[in-house]
Amino acid sequence: MIKLLALDMDGTLLNSQKQLTETQIKAIHQAVESGVKLVLCTGRMLTGVKPYFNQLGLETENEYVIVNNGCSTHQTSDWKLIDWAELSPEQIQYLATFLPETSLQLTLFDENHYYVLDDEPNQYSRADAELVNVEPTILSMENATDQSRHLFQAMFVGTQEATDDFENKHRVRLSKDFDVVRSQDVLLEILPSGTNKASALKKLSEQLQILPEEIMAIGDANNDIEMLEFAGLSIAMGNASKLIKSLADDITDTNDQDGVAKAIYKHIIHKP
Repeated sequence: MIKLLALDMDGTLLNSQKQLTETQIKAIHQAVESGVKLVLCTGRMLTGVKPYFNQLGLETENEYVIVNNGCSTHQTSDWKLIDWAELSPEQIQYLATFLPETSLQLTLFDENHYYVLDDEPNQYSRADAELVNVEPTILSMENATDQSRHLFQAMFVGTQEATDDFENKHRVRLSKDFDVVRSQDVLLEILPSGTNKASALKKLSEQLQILPEEIMAIGDANNDIEMLEFAGLSIAMGNASKLIKSLADDITDTNDQDGVAKAIYKHIIHKP
C-alpha cells in the first residue's frame, strides 16, 4: 500500500509550459484524501515551489517539499525549515577557485535568495532565477562565508558549451567532496556530499514512520535517479530519458499528457 507520493516537478508534475493542469490537481487531491502523504521533490528553491503548491489547494493539510535537490525540507503548514544540509565557508571558497579559468558564474542559495558571486548576473543566471520567481542578488565572498545564512547548494551557470567543458574537466575532482548533478544544459549543481532527493526523502520517511516500500516516486531526469532507486515503486515519465526508464518499475505518460495523474490512478486510486 502506498503511503507517500514523492513527485518531481519540472518535466514531471508540470507540463512543458511550466503549468499545473486541473487533471493533475484533481488526481493529487484524490491521493491525499485517500491518506497518502504528498512530498514535492525538486531542484528548485522554495520560492519556485510555493506558487504551485498554493495552486494545489492543500492549505488545510500539512504536506512536505524537498527543495534544492535534497538540501532542504519544509513542512507546508507554516513553511518551516525542518531539515537541511549546507555548504561550509571553506567549501564555498574552494568552489570559487575554479572561476578564473571559466566563463561560468557561481551561484548560491538560501531559503529565499538566488545569490550570484559576481558583479552582475549573466543571462543564464537571470533566466534561471526568473524560473523560480526571484531576482538574482549579488553576494560578496565575504558575505558568502560569514555564516549568517544557510547556503544549501551552489551552481556553476553559463553557456552549454562552457558547462560541458567545465564538467568534463572537473566533475571527477569535484565529486570527491560534493554531490555533482547535471540536470540542465546550462548549469552544474554542487551539493553537500551525500545529499540528494533520496537522502532527504529517507530522513523524512523515517520521521513519518513510512517504509521505502510504501513510497511511490515519479521523475524524469538524472537528479531523480537516487529517489527512484530508493522508492519501493518507481515511475518514469514518458518524456524521461532511456536511462531513467530503464531504472523504473513502470512508465507513465508524458508531462504534457498528465502522466502523474495516470500513475496515481493506476497505482494508488486503482481507477482504470
